[in-house]
Amino acid sequence: MKKLAIITLITVLGIHTLRAQEHYNEEHTSVKRIRIAGVIGHTFINSSGMEGNIYAPSWGIDIDYWFNHKWGIGLHNDIEIENFVVVKNNTEEIDRVNPIVLTLDALYEIGNGFVVSIGPGVELEKNESFFLARIGIEYEYDVNKNFYIMPTFFHD
Repeated sequence: MKKLAIITLITVLGIHTLRAQEHYNEEHTSVKRIRIAGVIGHTFINSSGMEGNIYAPSWGIDIDYWFNHKWGIGLHNDIEIENFVVVKNNTEEIDRVNPIVLTLDALYEIGNGFVVSIGPGVELEKNESFFLARIGIEYEYDVNKNFYIMPTFFHD
């Protein structure tokens, strides 16, 4: 319940304070400053030491702020909708119940719609929380002026 409250608070505050802001540079080309994206995906969980790997469904919200056409920063949040066990230090088994992952990523558009992200984060869970680092790549496909699809691959 506490995790749901955290995600709800982040979502409400993010949506309440954000408006579809655009900025025009000297060339009069539009820069979408703030982008909010709903995330539906699967998280691969390497369960070495256990039977098989886990592909947990995950939901999330990404809030990005772009300084210009190339550089941005993003608050990327997701919750893994699965209960599972991981092995810590090849000895200790830790139960994980719907962990929440929060990262603060630097974003760099390398061209043609491809964006590289890298940053620190934390995985919050009632039994034990972990710090993490994230690196990823995404492709932004604009469907129209206000809607886009972004397949994303990242590693925590």
